[in-house]
Amino acid sequence: MNKIAIAQITSSTEKKKNLATALGLVKEAKSKGAELIAFPEFLMAFSPASQTAEELTQVAESVDGPFITALRDAARVNGIAVIAPIYETSSVTHRVFDASVWIDAKGNVASVYRKLHLYDAFGFKESDKFHPGDDVAPLVESGDSRFGMMICYDLRFPEMARMLALADANILVAPSGWVQGDLKVEHWQTMIKARALENGCYVIAPNQAGNVYTGHSMAVDPLGRTLVDLGEIEGLEVIELNLQLVNEIREKLPLLKNRRAEVYAMHEEFESLVHARSRTLDNLGAEFDDLLDRMQSPKAKKAMDAAFNASPAKLGRAALKATRKGR
Repeated sequence: MNKIAIAQITSSTEKKKNLATALGLVKEAKSKGAELIAFPEFLMAFSPASQTAEELTQVAESVDGPFITALRDAARVNGIAVIAPIYETSSVTHRVFDASVWIDAKGNVASVYRKLHLYDAFGFKESDKFHPGDDVAPLVESGDSRFGMMICYDLRFPEMARMLALADANILVAPSGWVQGDLKVEHWQTMIKARALENGCYVIAPNQAGNVYTGHSMAVDPLGRTLVDLGEIEGLEVIELNLQLVNEIREKLPLLKNRRAEVYAMHEEFESLVHARSRTLDNLGAEFDDLLDRMQSPKAKKAMDAAFNASPAKLGRAALKATRKGR
């Protein structure tokens, strides 16, 4: 699967309109010889800041809902794979998953990746509407192509891209809705090139344009060269990947082989210990807060007043008794 269509769209708040746009682009991509079309994050609908979490849950669907079902039919009829990000329903009240659904050319759902890293940065707080996924998705394989799935903000976390590369991904796909702001286009371009260079792989990053998003959907090769940049307007571009280049670059620049995994593992163990200690301190803090609450009860105060008029030895015993009886 070497010919990939990158779709850059401006999603509206109307789910039906966005679906119609997507179905049209699936046909167009197939007519241009693409084997896969990758849509940006928030394909299903634009969620404005004024939209509440509860309202967004009304837009969301399950993977077997009508939105994905229509795209599965289109994939099967046109014989083309589709990457379709959606708002997926979750069991958490007023929260949805930011999910990317891989549909194969036969119309089957091959994989579902739920965004791990929620965009709680630069004044945004996706966790107010979204629930995070809990794992990376298995690679999707087609011929010599091995795809690792990411979504938008995930690009800022090199650990995730490296995990996928170590699993033997040679193409990373990151549907995005990259928000506008100072230097944000530069951040976007830098992150995509960095993930490609450090892992010796292609990065395909379809992005939203318009609304609050930057556009500039990109495809970058293993040397960090930009193959496609769609600028700031809607469009569709088909590129052909040379997967032999991945093998050549990983041989000449063997970053994955040159890793000092044994050293990293020692520090990862230390980091785990630090996290465990932090959790213990958090628990102690909660216990201390509970202790203070109990000491504010009328019974506890009475016992403590009596204790302060007693000897030091009695003071200690009274304090302990107060905390036990303070409830």
